[in-house]
Amino acid sequence: MIYFGPAGWSYRDWEGIFYPHRKGKAFDPLAFAARYFDTIEINSSFYHPPAASTAGAWAKRISENPRFKFTAKIWQKFTHERQYAGADLDLFLKGIDPLASSSRLGALLVQFPWSFKNENEPRDYLVQLVRRFDGYPLVVELRHASWDTPGVFELLQSMNIGFCNIDQPVIGKSMRPLTIVTSSVGYFRMHGRNYGNWFRDDADVNERYDYLYDSEELLQARELVGAIAEKSRETYVILNNHRNAQAASNALELQSLVTGRTVAAPQTLVRHYPRLQQYLEREKGLFDCG
Repeated sequence: MIYFGPAGWSYRDWEGIFYPHRKGKAFDPLAFAARYFDTIEINSSFYHPPAASTAGAWAKRISENPRFKFTAKIWQKFTHERQYAGADLDLFLKGIDPLASSSRLGALLVQFPWSFKNENEPRDYLVQLVRRFDGYPLVVELRHASWDTPGVFELLQSMNIGFCNIDQPVIGKSMRPLTIVTSSVGYFRMHGRNYGNWFRDDADVNERYDYLYDSEELLQARELVGAIAEKSRETYVILNNHRNAQAASNALELQSLVTGRTVAAPQTLVRHYPRLQQYLEREKGLFDCG
């Protein structure tokens, strides 16, 4: 089971590229995205815990796709601020539980920043934190290369915690792309390769993740995804190069390359990224936003 999809779905600059220009009040961008993807990584949970009613509504809005599973980032208070109380954990889990109870949660992503290095205190904190989420499918993203050691992978495996393989600009001590699997869940997260803006202090989120993978790079990614999927029960492939719906285009291209099957795509996306045409399958009944 391999799931392909973007990180997030609520982007203003996707309108007219992935989503139609002219939308009525009844238009639901999440339900629309679930026509084309089997997973989406929830980004908003990184900034604040979702309300249980919101998460429950998300599960209903993707109900037409029986394969669909969300992944979700855990709250930055746990990973970046590293200061939280038991009430914070309860608040977050209460918000995310409607997805878990409806079998729509594939994984929780524990995303640490590049500054989080493999040293005694951070390593102890990581172990303590993941133990608080016992019973949930966890995947840890570690961006600093100091974590690229057999001992770390053995530790994660002993706790049944997944490892998030990442494609990012490899600058200095940045983690390189790997094919490590330490639990039943495989995870591959593609951030783009925008070397010029990745560590630029004044670059905003849109600039940092403004990147379109070319055909050769997607073929390289296909080999990595295949290697990860061979060792896992479920594999989530998340594209985070979200500027101008580049993640949507690349996710569909990569899905076709990995599975060997054609895909469906909104006509506006194909017009914006014509390379998609070679992977396209026109399916009767799909929403036509042309």
